[in-house]
Amino acid sequence: MQLLRSPARLARLRPFVQALWASEPGPGRLATPGAREHVLPTGAMHLVFRLTGPPLRLFAGEQDLQGYSAGGHALVGGPRERFYIRDMSQPCASVGVLLRPGAALPLVGAPADALAGRHTSLDDLWGPRAGLALERLQEVAGLNARLDLFESLLLERLADSFHGLHPAVAQALDPLCMGTQRVRELATRSGYSHRRFIDLFRAATGLAPKAYERVHRLGRVLDLAAADAQRGWADIADEAGFADQSHLTREFGDIAGLSPQAWRRAADAAAPRHVPR
Repeated sequence: MQLLRSPARLARLRPFVQALWASEPGPGRLATPGAREHVLPTGAMHLVFRLTGPPLRLFAGEQDLQGYSAGGHALVGGPRERFYIRDMSQPCASVGVLLRPGAALPLVGAPADALAGRHTSLDDLWGPRAGLALERLQEVAGLNARLDLFESLLLERLADSFHGLHPAVAQALDPLCMGTQRVRELATRSGYSHRRFIDLFRAATGLAPKAYERVHRLGRVLDLAAADAQRGWADIADEAGFADQSHLTREFGDIAGLSPQAWRRAADAAAPRHVPR
């Protein structure tokens, strides 16, 4: 069972938070040995507290059957360009937040590019406050109550500081998400050198502009395919901005780690970025 809250209940958080969620296993949910899933990138950073069960376990690839611990029960998942594989064998309760560009520094305590491509223990960023926050969340029952407390904890972290998103980054986000302008055009529009524009963008989002655009273009594919299971890939490729179906297939395999058809067979339209394996 999962409860999604978007936008945040607290107005002060809305410029920093894209969505919050709380989940817990349904009645009678049992362990499923060997269960794993591909988590496809969103281009965003997330912060998660695992309230029950073991720490998050990740795998280096399809052939890795042992896996490794991502580190503790409170984690920051940095922005990624490609999928990762996580263990799903043990049910757990959790609360989490998907952060907007520019939110990493005020809420997490580090620029997004310092955390990109990996999971980082929140202990390394918040110190003892991470463990205290985990304990407080574990003591609360009910999804709504956990989300209320989680928002309060984020607001405490934000305090009175305000780190506005750099204007050069802010004006580039929508064109890159929609694929309506080239990176070079956006850099020129910003008034900064191409290199400086990329540095500003990477610090705010964790990804270079081209990588950010690439992840969001695949996101358009996932949304279109999830909305209509019968729609052809060539048609989807055209609407999503790919040169052709072959281009889509190559990009899909590189970013998602599986073919479009394999994704379609396994994915749930309600959660197209979480693919059981």
